[in-house]
Amino acid sequence: MNLNSVYRTYTCGNLSHKNVGESVVLSGWIHRKRDHGGLLFVDLRDNYGITQCVFDLSAAGLAGIEKIHPESVITVRGDVVARDASQVNDKIPTGKIEVKAASFEMLTESLPLPFQVFGEEETNEELRLKYRYLAQRRERLHANILGRNRIIKFIRDQMWEFGFSEFQTPILTSSSPEGARDYLVPSRLHHGQFYALPQAPQQFKQLLMIGGFDRYFQIAPCFRDEDLRADRTMEFYQLDLEMSFVELKDIQAVGDRLIPAVIKEFVPDAKLSDEIPHISYADAMLKYGSDKPDLRNPIEIADVSEIFANSDFAVFADSVKKGSVVRAVPAPTVSDKPRSFFDKLGEFAIAELKLGGLGYIVFAPGEAKGPVAKKLTPEQVEAIKVASGAKEGDAVFFVCEEKNVAAKAAGKLREKLGNDLGLIDAREFRLCWVEDFPMYNINEETGKIDFGHNPFSLPKSGLDGDPLEILANQFDLVLNGWEICSGGLRNYNPETMVKAFAIAGYSQEDVKEKFGGMWNAFQYGAPPHGGCAFGVDRIICLILGEPNLRECHAFVTNQKGQDLMLGAPREVSEQQLREAHIQIRKKA
Repeated sequence: MNLNSVYRTYTCGNLSHKNVGESVVLSGWIHRKRDHGGLLFVDLRDNYGITQCVFDLSAAGLAGIEKIHPESVITVRGDVVARDASQVNDKIPTGKIEVKAASFEMLTESLPLPFQVFGEEETNEELRLKYRYLAQRRERLHANILGRNRIIKFIRDQMWEFGFSEFQTPILTSSSPEGARDYLVPSRLHHGQFYALPQAPQQFKQLLMIGGFDRYFQIAPCFRDEDLRADRTMEFYQLDLEMSFVELKDIQAVGDRLIPAVIKEFVPDAKLSDEIPHISYADAMLKYGSDKPDLRNPIEIADVSEIFANSDFAVFADSVKKGSVVRAVPAPTVSDKPRSFFDKLGEFAIAELKLGGLGYIVFAPGEAKGPVAKKLTPEQVEAIKVASGAKEGDAVFFVCEEKNVAAKAAGKLREKLGNDLGLIDAREFRLCWVEDFPMYNINEETGKIDFGHNPFSLPKSGLDGDPLEILANQFDLVLNGWEICSGGLRNYNPETMVKAFAIAGYSQEDVKEKFGGMWNAFQYGAPPHGGCAFGVDRIICLILGEPNLRECHAFVTNQKGQDLMLGAPREVSEQQLREAHIQIRKKA
């Protein structure tokens, strides 16, 4: 980078004690000003750091600097001098020097700010999104965006080292049923027809394997018209990859190498396990109440249905006989907690988990306490203690509901206990593979059989029998309770593909119409292949310690999918609508 220009000979982040005595030129934003009676201290900031500049207000050529608004852009010329020992700032790289200003030039002046850039004071998010370019100047967001840049470069370099080739796939493509709503784009040339923005490059990457390219990857933009939340945005990026002539373990080996390498590179002091465990979907739902388990939390849920089925605790016993299950959620070292602790958990169960209440047993020293314990025999209490892994001083909470409801409620209770009891180490990174997902499930909206995960997955066995018992060659990689990767082996046989879609209610004609490109390609020799996609945004958030995806992007929308800075979405002209053959129907 050329730094011998009229604007700068150094950046605001690379001057040090060795530059003392040099005449320099710096340009940047006025980060902060401090008036010390005749001397004005200006922190000048650019992309690379901050340098303190000292202005003698009585000197010729320096008048007026005190009136300039923060975030105005100026050029400063002066000499580098050493700071007094008492004035050294060890928090910044340039903290041992300062620039004694000889002259300055105003480049652009800032209006009064809608919020302060200096510091990290709490500011309304809608305001920060409207003035995103100002929010980007704040230290934390600025560092996050640069960190994102470095992480993506590292991932890309790793994929090249692993022997993958980088391809780019189309953004304007066809609509296909892949689990979420498409963003549609009207065609001007083809009246009444639409493109769709890709939910993922799924079909294209499989077609590349049929094209004989063997190992593909790209950092791909994807679009899904879904309700937004902290870990989901309508436009996101994924590390997309596909491989030919592979088994599941070959695809997972990429994640086994890549993700630990990324963590070690950017979080050197992270606590990281050597092995990544493989957990079946069924075990994940039983032990953790989630297919995205946070393994930093040591609590494991247990099934104690049979113990209660034969007990005198009628509420649970009768429910189990009608098909419900009882999940036990242990809470370590809480026997000395006040009654209010247990009461608040009961309130949480009613308000958040939508349960009727929350039964529990406290294994106090020498005895088991609580209303549930009184209805059980000593042998049954001991059986619960053994099944749940509870120890003296622990408590065990119970959830009795239909299987799926009980699993989710117990999982949320496990999560709350882990956080409330301080069981989770923020410096720990725990990965796990969750696999053996059901190929199909019941759609909650329609009540019909639907694909449970990726519709292009290869079933683990035949497609005969109860569809809800069929497992898919499908997996997720989970990090600290966030799904960061999903993938599997592909259904590359056209006959099996038709049969798999038929179970979900699609005819052969539907398959040919909606997946015509893949259907035709499969007729000409498709290799066994599989792949996965890593959620780049989620990985970056976890690495940077941010709970919200919007804090790791340069430009984002609000929770309603609106770009407040550029004003999108917005109405377009009647001429534009006519060109795209669109007529707006008024909302009822």
